[in-house]
Amino acid sequence: MVNEQRGTATTGVLAGIRIADFSRVLAGPYATMMLADFGADVVKIEPPTGDDTRHWTPPVDASGQATYFGSVNRNKRSVALDLTDAAGLAEARRLAASADVVIENFRPGVMARFGLAYDDVRALNPAAVYCSITGFGAGRGAALAGYDLLVQAVGGLMSITGEPDGDPAKAGVALVDVLTGQNALAGILLALRERDRTGFGQLVEVDLLGSLLSALTNQAASTLATGAPPRRLGNAHPSIAPYAVFHAADRELVIAVGNDKQFRALAAALGEPALADDTRFAANAARVAHRHELTEIIESVLAEASAAHWIGLLEPAGVPAGLVNDIGEAIAFAEALGLEPVAETRREAAEAAGDAADAAAEEADPEASATTAVSRTVANPIRLSATPATYLTPPPALDEHRGADWHPTPSKGPHA
Repeated sequence: MVNEQRGTATTGVLAGIRIADFSRVLAGPYATMMLADFGADVVKIEPPTGDDTRHWTPPVDASGQATYFGSVNRNKRSVALDLTDAAGLAEARRLAASADVVIENFRPGVMARFGLAYDDVRALNPAAVYCSITGFGAGRGAALAGYDLLVQAVGGLMSITGEPDGDPAKAGVALVDVLTGQNALAGILLALRERDRTGFGQLVEVDLLGSLLSALTNQAASTLATGAPPRRLGNAHPSIAPYAVFHAADRELVIAVGNDKQFRALAAALGEPALADDTRFAANAARVAHRHELTEIIESVLAEASAAHWIGLLEPAGVPAGLVNDIGEAIAFAEALGLEPVAETRREAAEAAGDAADAAAEEADPEASATTAVSRTVANPIRLSATPATYLTPPPALDEHRGADWHPTPSKGPHA
């Protein structure tokens, strides 16, 4: 999906919402990018050295920018401010005092040292929504570092991830940060809705540990109900079978049977219809109790043909099944389904380079200015029919928008 609009002012359901974004790395920037995609005016306030993820290379994109940074910072403007400098701090306070939303993810107490804590901002701007993201809350966990891997460990996720006889494992992405970013997004929107009613902002607090515990859903509920923590099952499900990764002749596939009807269809598609009437497998609870025997039977059949062959039989039969794709294959799969999973924005190559050497190269070769670098990121997963996400600008260079002020507030429509 390519959006060729390059204007500075944005439109969208959140047009006119001004966000002073003091957050960095992942959780906060993810939330503010989601808001920016729908028209919010996000000014990213960075230290002079930039967001840490600007330096997390390789890999880099076509403009030489770290892909980690680029993944969560499109549609924003960047200003670099030194908060230990009087002028930089004054500018940061000006932006915070005039914003609709302030978001930060420093350790508790850091923003207060600069006069930028919630109470400071509220005194100047009672309508401001202030979102604070921490690792473990602002109380007894305030001093703990909120790193995703650490939270996956102490939050229980690693205890249920990995093979039964192997080490605890982390998720392959900073999942807790992303979940926390989604909760920050929801909290900000809830607070803005309440502001519509009262005219006043409020403090929104989300933390990584709380976000993870909430996301543990059935596994946490089981622990609370029984007092027994679940154990690692690899790719199996604690309450459903067959619901796991299986090996075909050439590669892995997933079969996700959720009920007895689907299991009967699976048995028929595998050419083993008698399995559906076998007392060991006829009901889900029995299949869970005999999952190892069932897995051996299923894999002995699957080994006779390719994964694609079996998926071609299982999908028409109503049995949920799919390849274990790598990320490139996953994006191609979404594209084949018409989901438009990729957002593209463009930056002039000389603008992207931004240093003296590249400027000299452009002067030597006037044609270079016509070259563009394309930034490709995963599109916003939220689809609105009347006011969809738009992708106007690529992730900004550090301090690209020095001295930036807010975009003018758009006029209200006839039904506002």
